[in-house]
Amino acid sequence: MSQRTVTEHKGVTEALFRPVRTRNAFEETVERLLQAIRLGVAAPGEKLPAERDLAARLGVSRVTLRDAIRAVADAGYVESRRGRYGGTFVAESLPSPAPSPAPAGDLEDVLTLRHVLECGAVEAAAARALTPADRQHLTAALLDVSGVDTEQAEYRRRDSRLHLAIAEVAGSPSLTTAVADVRTRVNELLDAIPLLAANIEHSNTQHRTIVNAILAGDAPAARQAMAEHLEGTAALLRGFLAGR
Repeated sequence: MSQRTVTEHKGVTEALFRPVRTRNAFEETVERLLQAIRLGVAAPGEKLPAERDLAARLGVSRVTLRDAIRAVADAGYVESRRGRYGGTFVAESLPSPAPSPAPAGDLEDVLTLRHVLECGAVEAAAARALTPADRQHLTAALLDVSGVDTEQAEYRRRDSRLHLAIAEVAGSPSLTTAVADVRTRVNELLDAIPLLAANIEHSNTQHRTIVNAILAGDAPAARQAMAEHLEGTAALLRGFLAGR
């Protein structure tokens, strides 16, 4: 039995399957896999590199790689085969892309605007002397989003409320309005991609780090944590939506 493997375009393959650069290992691994498939580096019917080799190339654990492959498989882009000639293969018939809610240029515009606004908001919130009501508001919003399951619409609502709560305690109504506007645009993009359990778990961990930094008054740590959190979401959006 013959099988096609990802061996051609060595330079492109090495570029896409290079070590991930951020702490969002799961999200960036999903992005790399989808990029390779969409660009034809891993064509329909081709076998991906062995799990051990691919994890080493990406610089992630095999557990993280398996979670990412499972997410991509659930979305219909790859499939696992057992037996002597088994492994992970790009699906012969790839999912038909849904109409993109925004062209690629708009995607980057939204992501850049979100980064500027929300990193600024979290830094301002951490730099303020928060009232007991502010602290309660943040803590309640964090508990609210942490307790939701993977039902997409409800998770998006609670996640949005936490991010808006952070903007609110920054003390600038105009900033809160701007964050609300960009969050509406972000949610339109997020609704076009799968809700991934591993990403929710990771996001909730990041949410706790962000809120704890705000409550501790550590503005640099809050900004860094928010930047990492937003980059994880951006990686998933680029992975699923860029190039449509």
